[in-house]
Amino acid sequence: MAGERQDEAHSGAEAGAATHEGSEGRLGIMPGIEQPSNLAAAPRRRVREWSVDEHVRGILAGDRVVLGKTITLIESLRPEHNARALRVMEQVLPHTGKALRIGITGVPGVGKSTFIEALGSLLTARGHRVAVLAIDPSSTRSRGSIMGDKTRMERLSVDPMAFIRPSPSAGSLGGVARKTREAMLLCEAAGFDIVFIETVGVGQSETMVHSMVDCFLLLMLAGAGDQLQGIKRGIMELADAIAINKADGDNVLAARAARAEYENALHLMSYPWPDWSPPVLTCSAVSGDGMEEVWATIAAFGERMTANGVLEQKRREQALAWMHDTIRQSLHEHFAAHAGVAALLPELERRVAEGALPPLLAAQRLLETFLGGNVSTLS
Repeated sequence: MAGERQDEAHSGAEAGAATHEGSEGRLGIMPGIEQPSNLAAAPRRRVREWSVDEHVRGILAGDRVVLGKTITLIESLRPEHNARALRVMEQVLPHTGKALRIGITGVPGVGKSTFIEALGSLLTARGHRVAVLAIDPSSTRSRGSIMGDKTRMERLSVDPMAFIRPSPSAGSLGGVARKTREAMLLCEAAGFDIVFIETVGVGQSETMVHSMVDCFLLLMLAGAGDQLQGIKRGIMELADAIAINKADGDNVLAARAARAEYENALHLMSYPWPDWSPPVLTCSAVSGDGMEEVWATIAAFGERMTANGVLEQKRREQALAWMHDTIRQSLHEHFAAHAGVAALLPELERRVAEGALPPLLAAQRLLETFLGGNVSTLS
């Protein structure tokens, strides 16, 4: 009996050791120590999805929290979110189009954020509701967003009459622009009567912003050597007005000289509207000097373009362009997501890069794979 008890004890010890080893591998808890109940895995809370009606009601009520959530919805890449976002956009569309859309760009260091905050604060003090959106090409590469702009606009970001939204951070520049357009329409439906769209980078984004706004304002600097350096002629031709910022202190005389240079340069450029010549202004976003004149110029431009029918025509052309841009963007996204295309693409890219396959023939094979049939010869 004693031997049996020893064997049982020995077996029990071995079993306990095995249990300990198994427990240690799974939980890392010593035998005999009871696991606290608060360490048990808590069920993850499921965030309730808002209905289309809730989004629409909140937007039309001017609720900034709902506006932010709805913009997040349209920026989502999930198919079920996209379907709901389209239904929201369809319902709010009749309530859009009443805002003045202003694009703002400028050379690096010109002080766009300070300028927008100064002008935006001036407008909210007069009873306007101001929205600020941004297009940042770098966000399509780094997948970051320009939260810095929101933190730099400290006054405007806490103003109940204002709404600031950083750039969407996913997709191509075309995708970012498309989401910005939709965000602009949501802001208009929410009752914001002034919408600023800021370009954060330089390059393609200026043309992109110009294609979605009523008035395009170019900010420039004085006292930086060659006044036309750092800005392309094509971008100057897009401008409906030019404002030379930081015209304060010792820089006032340099700003006046730069103003004359820009006025001379504009005389050599073509402009599409026969009854408007882009004025060149000087201002200081820090001191506030000239900001009233800048706004008066933008407002006068909006009134002139509305009276002569140009604004209505421009918005119709923009809407058609947006439609075609969306078609191209969506086709490209579906093409890239196609399983057959994804399987074939690396090999064809390699052969094209090595010069073993003509690019047109490679494109034709990919399109045939995507469309599931013959494609007429590309040219």
